[in-house]
Parts: sequence; C-alpha cells; structure tokens
Amino acid sequence: MKTENAVLGKYNNGLSFFGHFNHNQVWKGDLDCVAFEPSDIKEKLQNLHKPCYIVRVAGKIGVTNEGYSCSTDNGTGQVELLIAVPPTSTHNLGDPSFLSSHGVKYAYATGAMAGGIASEEMVIALGKEKILGSFGAGGLSPDRLEAAINRIQQALPQGPYASNLIHSPNEPAIERRAVDIYLKYGVKTVEASAFLDLTPNIVYYRAAGLGVNAANQIEIKNKVIAKISRREVASKFLQPAPLKILKELVAQGLISELQANLAATLPIADDITVEADSGGHTDNRPLVCLLPSMLALKNEIQEKYRYSTPIRVGVAGGIGTPQSAIAGFMMGAAYVVTGSINQSCVEAGTCDFTKQLLAQAEMADMMMAPAADMFEMGVKLQVLKRGTMFPLRAQKLYEIYRNYDSIEDIPVPEREKLEKQIFRKSLAQVWEEAATYLSKRNPEKLGKAINNPKMKMAAIFRWYLGLSSRWSSSGEKGREVDYQIWCGPVMGSFNDWVRGSYLAEPKNRRVVDVADHIMTGAAFLYRIQSLKIQGLQISDDYCQYRPVYSTSF
Repeated sequence: MKTENAVLGKYNNGLSFFGHFNHNQVWKGDLDCVAFEPSDIKEKLQNLHKPCYIVRVAGKIGVTNEGYSCSTDNGTGQVELLIAVPPTSTHNLGDPSFLSSHGVKYAYATGAMAGGIASEEMVIALGKEKILGSFGAGGLSPDRLEAAINRIQQALPQGPYASNLIHSPNEPAIERRAVDIYLKYGVKTVEASAFLDLTPNIVYYRAAGLGVNAANQIEIKNKVIAKISRREVASKFLQPAPLKILKELVAQGLISELQANLAATLPIADDITVEADSGGHTDNRPLVCLLPSMLALKNEIQEKYRYSTPIRVGVAGGIGTPQSAIAGFMMGAAYVVTGSINQSCVEAGTCDFTKQLLAQAEMADMMMAPAADMFEMGVKLQVLKRGTMFPLRAQKLYEIYRNYDSIEDIPVPEREKLEKQIFRKSLAQVWEEAATYLSKRNPEKLGKAINNPKMKMAAIFRWYLGLSSRWSSSGEKGREVDYQIWCGPVMGSFNDWVRGSYLAEPKNRRVVDVADHIMTGAAFLYRIQSLKIQGLQISDDYCQYRPVYSTSF
C-alpha cells in the first residue's frame, strides 16, 4: 500500500486519484466496457444496480460496471484497480426495520398536510408503489375523514398508509372523535402531530391496539409516528404512557388491564419524526442541530428502558432534494419525510393556482403567520408570502386581538378597514357564520364565546384564518390574494433542483416520481461520496443528479 501521485488521464476527463490503492489487486474484464469519455463515465456512475470500478489503463483513469477484481499474478498489461464500490440500492438507505415494520420499499414517507392537502389520491398513489403516505386529516369533519378512510382502505387493503392525528388543545372532542374513527375502521398507523403533551386520546389509540399472541409475545397493532420538534415533547413519546392516564382509560372501560400493563412497558411511539424548519406548524429548528440532539435523547431513554425494538428516529423539514435526503441519512436518520414539495404535485388537494405559486417559490419567499387552530395562544406557522397577502393580513388580525378586548373596542376606522379589505363583509355577518360553524363543531366553545367578548373576537378572526387555507385548496375565485399556503424554504430548493427538468412544471409532478428521484439521487450521491472518500477526485459535472423521466425505477 502506498500513496500515488495525482494521475490525470491522457485526455482530461475530470478524474484524478490521490488515494491509496492496493498493488495486489487488479481489475480483469473486457477493456471495451471501460468508459473514459465524460458522457459514458456519468452513465457508469449512475448505474447503481451494478458495482463500480475505478481503473487505470496506461495512465488513463476510467470507470466500468463490468469485470471483477482479483489478486495480481504479476503478469504484464494488467489493469490497475484504484477503487471498487458495490451496488448502491435505495432500499439500503435508512433503517431496514422501517421497511419491514411499515411494509414499504423505501425509508421514505410523505407527511400529512392538513385539510386533505395530503389527499386520498396522494396516499393511494404512494401506497400502490409501497411508499408510506399519511392522509391530511387535520381540520376535516368526521364524515369527511370516514369517507377518506373507506376510499384509502378499498384501494390499499393491505396498506401501506397512515392518517394524521393532530393535537387539538382547544377542541379535545375533535381529537377524540378522530381516534374513535381510527379504532372503528382499524387504521393501523397514525402520524401524531402538533402535540404539546400526551393526551388520553393518543394513549387510548396506542394501548387499544396492544395484545399478546400465541407465543406470548406482545403484538402492536396500532403504530404511532410522532412528529416532534422539541426534546421535552419527544421524551414523552419515547417513554411508556403515564400510569395515571392508563388507569383512567381502564376505569372508563376503554382498555383492558392487560393492555394497560403492556402499555406500561412500551413507548408511545414506534417512530419519532424530528421536524426541523418546515411548512405549517414549525419551531424553525435547523436540522443539523435538532437531529443529533434527538438521537442522543433516544439513546438515553433506550438505555433506561431497554425496549426490545428500539424507536426509530427520522427527519422532516427541509427534505426535498437528494442532497438533503442523504444528509439526513448520513446524520443517522432512520427515514426521511417530505412535506411542502408534495403539495405542488398533481395528486395534492390544492388548486392549480396554488400549485403554480409553489412551483415559482424561492427559498426566501416564506414567512411566519398566526395559526388558525392555536390563534389565541399566539402560535404561528410558516406560509408562502409570494403572491399572497395572507401572512400580513393574518398578522394584522393578531395584533388587533392582542391590543383590544372586544370587537367594540376596535376604533371604527380600523373596523371598517377590516370589513372592506380582509373580510369583505360586515363583522356581524362574519360572526353569524362563525357561530353557525361552532354550533355544529364545538357548541361548548360557542357558548363561551357568546359570553366572552375576547373569545368572540377570536372566533371572528379565526373565520378568516380557517377559510383562507380552504380557499387555497378549493381555488376560491377572487380570493387568490388571501390564500393561506403552508410552505417551508425547501420548496425553493426543490424548485432550484428540478429547474430545466420535466419536474419543473406542476402538471408533471407526481408524488411517486418525486420520491423515486429523491431516493435514487440520494443513493447516487452516496456512491459519489464513497468514491471521494477513497481518493477519487471528480469534477462537479459528475456529481449532479437531475430528474430525467423514466419508467424503470
């Protein structure tokens, strides 16, 4: 073994070698299958199903997928083998237990975008290709949720699919109703999101699916994927359910003593999705800081409880290119989750106008705005600001809410401006519509709002915040400037990546294609980095993966 000096081919093809190579190993095969020209080299590098050999022939460095390596026999005219890397499969990225647990082909999933943006069509298209998609159940009525589950289950009787269980601190009955529906229809995987703490509802779902098989082994029928951005919340999902909640569920006859005892030995979640800077609800955490911290926390709790099946930790928020996906995997992520980029796809439950806006977005075209579901708490979510006035108008509503105690306290000129510019109808009309909605969805809250001027004002303002996202989905004419479009900076990086390719146009963006290209690109980049680490110096032209239409994934 010795260090070789840099050797360039007779013709500069962008390859050089500064590493160590074993003089006892040579490559044997047909020299005609060795590529020395740039276009041929790129093709060989991208053939991930076969091994890749970097060889040197008469001073020239080339690439091949054929032949084999063997020990030298000191013969003449032998081809030097500089580097050999095995086939690189997309199936080997991430944790293989994620694949087996969820019955999927990739350690890749799509997150639930509320209001049905992560639609039945999206979940079904992914599921048919053995990719996990989560239905965007947040904000939907029970009837709408039941209809979606029926449709998904008919198309995917064996899965894979998941559905969202979004935390509703102001409407716990809505959260409970979703759990009841999931248990009724046997939904085996939920994606729990926006939780600030454990609730009896998520514990009920988890524990109700526990049992023991004939071999006296614990069976987990209800899997939980918890989307988390804070350590204190993650620790609750990483640990067993609180005994107090379990006892209450037993007392209510919702779970058995056996299920309570089993739940006391298992974590709430099977998977923790670490959510970095994302669209919608987000703490804007940088992935490179958040993931290592969560992995350390997971290891600490695993050491304490010694679970027979360790919890997997995946990443979301900012995942939208092969580079970001491979970065997540190399940092130790068990799987990756995409979100914002999928709502610009054909299957998303968004209108064509919204998809066009998303396809034009750049990384700096996002800002934080008040959230409809947690408006009074001051919680914000990340939205697209380019092409819409929603974030500025929503922020204005929150400032007014914070500064006044009732609608009547707002100065008349300000009220008139709200009616003309934002609501486009009188505040009395808005209240009437908001009251009608609450009478059906949350009568108790309506009663409180009637007697509490501050709550009444919040209900009026939430009318705009709630409808704006629906306008974006349905394509409400005349309300384009008020569209609320949940989106993270990754939308811009995705658009940069696909620019000039067939995926630049929203009409060509299909969620399965996007998943395939991200995972294939990540595997390709892994090969490139493996070659670089072993001493291959390679020009940037070879290191780029661009989406090309293919039917061979």
